[in-house]
Amino acid sequence: MKHRLSPAVAGTINLPRRQFVQGLAAGGVLAGLGMFSLPAWAAGATKELVGQEFDLAISELPVNFTGQSAMATAINGQVPGPLLRWCEGDTVTLRVTNRLKVPTSIHWHGIILPGAMDGVPGLSFDGIAPGETFVYRFKVGQSGTYWYHSHSGFQEQTGVYGPIVIEPRESSMRMREHVLMLSDWTDEDPERVYAKLKTFDGYYNYAKPTLGDLRQQAKQQGWDKAWSERMMWDQMRMSPRDLADVTGATYTFLANGNTPAGNWTALFDNGEKVKLRIINASAMTYFDLRIPGLKMTVVAADGQPVHPVTVDEFRIGVAETYDVVVEPDSDTAYTIFAQAMDRSGYARATLAPRIGMSAAVPALDPVPTLDMMDMGMEMQGAMAMSQGGMDMSQGTMNMPQQGAMNTAAQPAMAMHGMQQHDMAGMPGMAMGGMAMGSMPMEKKAPSWAMQVKRHPATENGPGTAMQASVVSTRLDDPGAGLRNNGRRVLTYADLHSLDGVINPQEPTRTIELHLTGNMSRYMWSFDGVKFSDAEPVRLTYGERVRIVLVNDTMMEHPIHLHGMWSELENPHGGMQVRKHTISVKPGHAVSYRVLADARGRWAYHCHLMYHMKAGMFREVEVA
Repeated sequence: MKHRLSPAVAGTINLPRRQFVQGLAAGGVLAGLGMFSLPAWAAGATKELVGQEFDLAISELPVNFTGQSAMATAINGQVPGPLLRWCEGDTVTLRVTNRLKVPTSIHWHGIILPGAMDGVPGLSFDGIAPGETFVYRFKVGQSGTYWYHSHSGFQEQTGVYGPIVIEPRESSMRMREHVLMLSDWTDEDPERVYAKLKTFDGYYNYAKPTLGDLRQQAKQQGWDKAWSERMMWDQMRMSPRDLADVTGATYTFLANGNTPAGNWTALFDNGEKVKLRIINASAMTYFDLRIPGLKMTVVAADGQPVHPVTVDEFRIGVAETYDVVVEPDSDTAYTIFAQAMDRSGYARATLAPRIGMSAAVPALDPVPTLDMMDMGMEMQGAMAMSQGGMDMSQGTMNMPQQGAMNTAAQPAMAMHGMQQHDMAGMPGMAMGGMAMGSMPMEKKAPSWAMQVKRHPATENGPGTAMQASVVSTRLDDPGAGLRNNGRRVLTYADLHSLDGVINPQEPTRTIELHLTGNMSRYMWSFDGVKFSDAEPVRLTYGERVRIVLVNDTMMEHPIHLHGMWSELENPHGGMQVRKHTISVKPGHAVSYRVLADARGRWAYHCHLMYHMKAGMFREVEVA
């Protein structure tokens, strides 16, 4: 499909910044000659596709979110696609017809199903050719909030996604509920976006540190410390604000297909409890979501029930879902505010007793700034690099191999080095505004830490620009921009599954993978090896494995394993929470258990679309 653009958009983005951030009040699908419409479920009505048999058609559709017309790919003429409501225990049949000029597909994200029904071209099937219909049929063995999207080309970015709600076979509690699907839209052809990233990784990043930022930092830390830190970043040819590759410079952020100016509204009666099923269907955007004036009680993560935890705010990674319960206690409107992690824009909706009401929209928070700990570096190593101990030849960054920087010689320290140093008194060691001394360190090494090692492919090669020397295993770090912001912020440490592990047997082996990247070449991978050059991860049917992910990059990555649940462990090997997508912060490592109970060829990848396309993808083969 050709993503057709006006001449203005085909060149550089020249629309006013406000128009990109807020979009048009009536921006969206252009049905016929300028008629505006939204999916009934997204417009606030109750109509949705319910039952066991569904017909879905993927086709081109003109849209206008920003004042510039563009062509989307839509499902049943809708962006987002229809809300599908299933019932646990039913067998569903979904007939997907391709009306595009190129192949397409649908992947049912987070749904446990036979490999042939997973919808990944090249692994589970050949894709759906133009003019053809593919029939998906499988039994639904779970309940909760999920979603579906294309796994072909950049079609997910251009509109092929929609929500899924699966009702439990027996439900003890009913309440009013609304689905809130967050996404990011660009008028540009995604192929062009990708080409720009390959040419210049910072093309869309307008939030580089300024002289004013340096002055502000100097007021807090003193000129010597502020200047030294700025020089470190310059020596590394990196920016402490490289939080997102694609930003509000080209993105308009949507809530159920509505721009912020469109103000999608969810209704409530005063005093009633309301469930919000929140889905991040973005291609590249992490959102920090809050409802000023209301607490949110998180009751499910990735469709799986958790012990309720009440928070003010949470970060939702790409492809994650959260169910939250709110209880408005006044006859007033509340703003649902989801700001992009890099603060380049926001999605906005309203919770109100009547249509037409609105509430104040908060100002965007300050742009987060990464520090050396976010990059997995000790100050000693950072100073060494700033003094010439870094080799940037071949476009990669080789760390000084001495002292605490030698991770091969000290694998345990590499995983829990933070608790081996008292950094509370060290100048400049603040984590995004949270002094290290205010964050109690773990006293015991993770049960899996000693197994962490370096692979030759990770040590060398153009696909690896940096390696974390000190990696945190903490789950209670909210992340850059959320630390000590005065609000109660959800972390993975707060999430505890209501039920136990799928299989209590101990893992028989550990698979360690490093998340690697080279921003200057826009290369992303596991262990420094892009998908086209990598061997599959091979599992034996029925075995229980532990997967350890170490993030050697300065960006957060949402990692999704198809076909099997990922049971996140706490740092000491205990069960934490069951998820289908696990987000790994910069300079962090996580471990989770996987029961290989599904034969077939499964996708395993970063859900940041342009990272996946650039190589952060593996095949997992279960035989």
